[in-house]
Amino acid sequence: MTSKEIILQNIRKNNLVKDLGLPSYSNFGIKFDDPYSKFNQMLESVGGKTLFIKKEEIEDTIFNLFSKEKEIASNSLYFKKGNFFPNEQEDAHLLKNIDVAVVDGNFAVAENAAVWVSNKNNRHRTLYFIAQNIVILVDKKDIVHNMHEAYEKISFENISYGTFISGPSKTADIEQSLVIGAHGPKSGYVIFIE
Repeated sequence: MTSKEIILQNIRKNNLVKDLGLPSYSNFGIKFDDPYSKFNQMLESVGGKTLFIKKEEIEDTIFNLFSKEKEIASNSLYFKKGNFFPNEQEDAHLLKNIDVAVVDGNFAVAENAAVWVSNKNNRHRTLYFIAQNIVILVDKKDIVHNMHEAYEKISFENISYGTFISGPSKTADIEQSLVIGAHGPKSGYVIFIE
């Protein structure tokens, strides 16, 4: 018997590893007494704003928030009164002058104020990033506590794109100064629809 065979035989004979089940992660991740308050706190900390309004008040609220803006784009199920229709444009470059983009969010995450957006009816994913201001509409019941719960809700079947958005665009890499709106929307609202 070679030394290699002796070593392997001793390993097999002395292997004491037991077949143990994987640990349970059913109670994993932070939970909040009031996930909406936590979401609001986190969104404000990154420069965004949270609103809670009734479905019938959506249009008036958006027009009051952005009364001076000219081009309001929407592909939302809740907001139909935009004056620019991004899905009708062949070229995404034609979205460059959008002042406000109103989009639907699938669900919100209280832990970090992120909203999952994956609208298969949105023709141009640039809509989320090219507008000067973004308004994300989320049904109030669609909130989770943490990212662990969020990943359980995400399904990648039948979608080609999805992303988390949390507040307006920002960067702090130059001289440690926070700049809002550096690479995308300069304001970000999340409206929970009651």
